[in-house]
Amino acid sequence: MGKIRIGLIGCGGRGTFGHLPGITASPDMELTAMCDVLPERLEERAEKYGVPENRRFSDYKNLIACDEVDAVSICTPNDSHCEIAMEAVNAGKPYMLEKPVSILLPDAENLAEATIKNDIKNMVCFSYRFKTAARYARELVRSGTLGEIYHVNVEYAQAWGLPYANAPLAWRFIKSKAGSGALGDLGCHTIDLVRFITGREYTKVVADADTHVKERKLEDKSGKTGISDVDDYCNYMARMDCGVSAVFHITRCGFGRGNFQRMEVCGGKGMLIYTLEAAPVNDRISICIGQPMGNLHHFTEVTPPAQFAANEMQAFADIVNGKGDGLTGDINDGLKCQRVLSAIEESLAGEKWVSV
Repeated sequence: MGKIRIGLIGCGGRGTFGHLPGITASPDMELTAMCDVLPERLEERAEKYGVPENRRFSDYKNLIACDEVDAVSICTPNDSHCEIAMEAVNAGKPYMLEKPVSILLPDAENLAEATIKNDIKNMVCFSYRFKTAARYARELVRSGTLGEIYHVNVEYAQAWGLPYANAPLAWRFIKSKAGSGALGDLGCHTIDLVRFITGREYTKVVADADTHVKERKLEDKSGKTGISDVDDYCNYMARMDCGVSAVFHITRCGFGRGNFQRMEVCGGKGMLIYTLEAAPVNDRISICIGQPMGNLHHFTEVTPPAQFAANEMQAFADIVNGKGDGLTGDINDGLKCQRVLSAIEESLAGEKWVSV
């Protein structure tokens, strides 16, 4: 087979720094078209990656209809995810979609139903499934090495939402565009990562959230401000099947943090600690398994075996070519995550436990 011809929709941060390098580095993919609503940004990215003018689009529908596009990469704000992915489904083209799938649960349900009905190959970009330490943690947990799992404690912290960082009122701070703030941006990853590692499903949740920075400067550099109406932090507790209890602390106001994650998985025979920091990018795992290590309270950092290494963008090519490893997130995983997000939003509104 020839290379998979990819059309990228959305040339912002995630498209530029996440998707484009991986697509162009893959031996199985070729970037053939790009789409963005900002003409200057589209031109700059297209020139850099050698996309000809006749395959630079301002309307995603024209990109998806392009005969030179076999599959699409969707990196737009959250409110447009479902409509663009549905257009790809209707065109019979595989898609990879940034998370969360949608800002509304019914839209995610409709997309999942259409994708499955039409047998469209797809990937939802839960990026941390591709961290070597996370995949090794999954193997340790699911093999029973830790015994029966009792607790999971998760922290995901970034600092760019703090006042000193002066982040402007981008779409991630606007509820109509993003759906939620730290919850959908960061919490979405943790919801999926706990499922991925433990294999457990959520049964009910309760949450607390608030907005620390309520006004931010507009992106037009006029000096004027606008209202930020999304959560800057979200803390939630969850019960999962088989009696697992999970606690999450999610914030974009974590002073000193770049892209910091920490997950503790505690079982009857052992415990592991997965950590990630972005500066420099470094995912690690420490374990305390069996005796006498448990009585000594001794944790040892271990190097995950090379067999657990994976590449996110290459994973999409493998899916399209029918040789995926089964560990990537798909529309079913995206829908399950969306149901948890919806339950958390309901919990926040009613200040109560909500069934998933």
